[in-house]
Amino acid sequence: MDGSSKGFSLIKTADAVGHILCHDLTQIIAGQTKNARFRKGHIVAKEDIPVLLSMGKDNLYVWEAREGMLHENDAAARLAALCANAHMRQTPVKEGKIDLVAELDGLFTVDVPRLNAVNSLGEIIIATRHSNTAVKAGETLLGTRIIPLVILEEIIKKAEALCAENPLTHLSPWKLKTAAIVTTGNEVFEGRIPDRFTPIVSAKLAEFGITVIAHKLSNDDVTNIQCAITEVRRAKPDMILCTGGMSVDPDDRTPDAIRAVCSTIVTYGAPVLPGSMLMLGYCDDGTPVLGLPGCVMYDKFTAFDLALPRIAAGVKLSTADFAVMGHGGLCLKCEECFYPACAFGK
Repeated sequence: MDGSSKGFSLIKTADAVGHILCHDLTQIIAGQTKNARFRKGHIVAKEDIPVLLSMGKDNLYVWEAREGMLHENDAAARLAALCANAHMRQTPVKEGKIDLVAELDGLFTVDVPRLNAVNSLGEIIIATRHSNTAVKAGETLLGTRIIPLVILEEIIKKAEALCAENPLTHLSPWKLKTAAIVTTGNEVFEGRIPDRFTPIVSAKLAEFGITVIAHKLSNDDVTNIQCAITEVRRAKPDMILCTGGMSVDPDDRTPDAIRAVCSTIVTYGAPVLPGSMLMLGYCDDGTPVLGLPGCVMYDKFTAFDLALPRIAAGVKLSTADFAVMGHGGLCLKCEECFYPACAFGK
């Protein structure tokens, strides 16, 4: 398809006076700036010609509106609308691109199969963060644009048909506000060693706005652990965490106590290293109960960090959610940690 049939014409810059630019033109001055020197819709004046030529623009595309064609700015806006949801704001279009930015802290999720279907239509770009990512207000969630300067409206309509029922992405605010912790282990209960687990877990919860409202120590007796869980439930926390006693060692009885208080056990074990002995169950009232393995205390990031954002956003996890964690579930324990800007959990 030539330029004329796409809604724009190619003309020599020297002949462009009086014509309307159909896209932004970026000027790069080494070590100083890279920005749009001329914006879409600008009417080329005589004094612009030397500047354009200095930018390496010997030829220009000028806009000719044609039925059935969309300019890159209009197409980007319609693509952004397919993704936009509550708690997101659009940036002004710049050089044919529109971003969506988070308006609050929360969990960003993507309907990956539909995103792939839209991007497979051709000439369309919707680039997002990974699904199930914890984000903060002000962070960019995704960007939209088209590859050519103009596009057949029919392609955009196909994308819109794929997203007619629901947006491609969502940003959910943190919903869980409170937690209770049961610290297990004879060594802590009897005062042989200090409880180093609770401060670490409390700090991780605080990142999601979750406050610890109840805390109970227990030895390694199953009945006592179960009683401790029952006692902290009286505070009506949004979630309960049991720290320690999660291995197959005969003295580690926390899994048995969690099974006793939960009506549903989602998983005991996750294909993630570290954190493979993580346990998750739900009480009759839907309260999640997690068993945290000892590695949560001494490894920076574990399976707990992969599950916590979704739990904090009120997502009820399934066995299938944990099964897929194996791909990307190996933490490389880099000397300098950049999580979450790394491959772990992706």
